[in-house]
Amino acid sequence: MCGRYYVDDETAREIRRLVQKLEMRLDQEMNQRTAYSTASGSEHNLTDGVQAVFPSQNAAVIKGNDRHLEADLMKWGFPRFDGKGLLINARAETAMEKRSFRESVRHRRCVIPAKGFWEWNKSKEKFSFERPDSPVMFMAGCYECFEGQERFVILTTEANPSVSPVHERMPLILEQSELEGWVMDDRAAEHFLHKTPVLLEREAEYEQMSLF
Repeated sequence: MCGRYYVDDETAREIRRLVQKLEMRLDQEMNQRTAYSTASGSEHNLTDGVQAVFPSQNAAVIKGNDRHLEADLMKWGFPRFDGKGLLINARAETAMEKRSFRESVRHRRCVIPAKGFWEWNKSKEKFSFERPDSPVMFMAGCYECFEGQERFVILTTEANPSVSPVHERMPLILEQSELEGWVMDDRAAEHFLHKTPVLLEREAEYEQMSLF
């Protein structure tokens, strides 16, 4: 699964490069997140301008608008039908079959940019994962509107060899060249759902970064 990820200034700059025109809301959200992190002194407050993103928070996503990509802010997590908690991930292998995600995956797909994400193993040890070849990774997602508010979930797939020693699932990661196809092309969606993500670098406090 993916229950927490993080962004930095380069993430915002990459969104700007991709969509060319970005609304002021993105800058405002990044500033608010930084102010909260500084004030809280909690796990939100990371080094070098890196900010954690938690479920239920607003986050920057890339979605389609007519034939163009655009940036927007959405809340992370679909409300559960029973009203208890949030659905934050959807399994890529079965999303087309699940009532909660079927129409979103077919017609309302998005991309969630991140610097990296965190995962915990069975011993509750925390690991971070980032791309070795890029300062930004692009996680596949889908979104829906609930009570007038757009919300997204992150699609996950079977972990590749770089993540599997820590967890059996990982985000479905797209290449930059695949973003427009994922967001805009309904017919291509099923193909992307079955792709194997790129290998990632893994880092923990007690071991050096490794690439598999």
